[in-house]
Amino acid sequence: MSERDAVRRIYLDHTATTPLDPRVLQAMLPYFENTFGNASSIHAFGREAKNALERARGTIASAIGALPGEVVFTSGGTESDNLAIVGAWRAGRKRGRTGVVTDAAEHHAVLDTCERLREDGGAVSVVGVDSNGSVDPLEVASAMSGTTALVSVMHANNEVGTINRVGDVAEAAHRAGAMVHTDAVQSFGKIAVRADDLAVDLLSLSAHKLYGPKGIGALYIRRGTGIEPLMTGGGQEKGRRPGTENVALAAGFARAVELAMELMEVESERLSVLRDDFERALCDRFPCLLVNGHPACRLPHILNVSVNSAKVLLEGEMLVPNLDLEGIAVTSGSACSSGSMQPSHVLLAMGRDLDTARATVRFSFGRENTREDVAETLERVSKLLGRMIAH
Repeated sequence: MSERDAVRRIYLDHTATTPLDPRVLQAMLPYFENTFGNASSIHAFGREAKNALERARGTIASAIGALPGEVVFTSGGTESDNLAIVGAWRAGRKRGRTGVVTDAAEHHAVLDTCERLREDGGAVSVVGVDSNGSVDPLEVASAMSGTTALVSVMHANNEVGTINRVGDVAEAAHRAGAMVHTDAVQSFGKIAVRADDLAVDLLSLSAHKLYGPKGIGALYIRRGTGIEPLMTGGGQEKGRRPGTENVALAAGFARAVELAMELMEVESERLSVLRDDFERALCDRFPCLLVNGHPACRLPHILNVSVNSAKVLLEGEMLVPNLDLEGIAVTSGSACSSGSMQPSHVLLAMGRDLDTARATVRFSFGRENTREDVAETLERVSKLLGRMIAH
């Protein structure tokens, strides 16, 4: 085995996905084995599966301060965003409302969905963000009109961690008669996410961002909020999302949520300390680095840094692959688009130039990361950056 093969690998890409917690796996196993019934069947096998499904729904609803009937299971955050945006827009169109307002730093699951609505005749307005990646509720209010059906502003940005003032956005939107959606996929399980505190009508969640299984998410739909389903073919999820429910994944999602709620306060504090210590040490060694995102109102586990092209012009596309060779798993932006090697649309919306945006790394810490991981990462990153800058 070569020396490189023997390098201890350190995973710092928890915004992309998290490892499945063994306790979550144990919670799912019975539904892959003996409790295999279809939750829509009325016999004993089906009733047993249905009970498990509803217990899971209740757990997730409780975590966000919702009623169980307000939680709809989906295949993940992307489907939840699509169902919220397209479903709300179609419902609004029946009332003569065809407008949608969102912001330039949203996940592509929101931005691309809004663009599809534009093709279908929707009037889509995309407001900018400031240099911290924050959305100004006043700008959102200015972009609305009497025909706005929906406003969609994410709770916390998945690339830079900035937390938005969603409650203020919702207040302005409701005054204009519009529905409000927030993508809370990245914030749920790291900070408090309560539907009433955010005052939203629709809220997207995903299991695999909080040590749960891939392939399942949820959409909170406030009672009385009318949306149109995306699919037809069955009456599951009260007709809002047809298809046989995945009971095993729902049980795993619920167990992951239970664990996240138990650990959130302590774990968020621990991760913020790791993140801040790493940030200070790295920036002390390399004054050419820029920290992206709000300095205070941000998620505890994300650190997004760029090499300032005004000080050092770096071949930024090689940062992430070279760090991988050093045994450090990170990314440059959203995992859904980082493979394209395109500069982050979030950083460009924040005003970063192309070369700076390309020379960007997002570190995101998780439960298994330790101080030793941070120290080792600092040394490996420093070695690589020093070599690239000298070159």
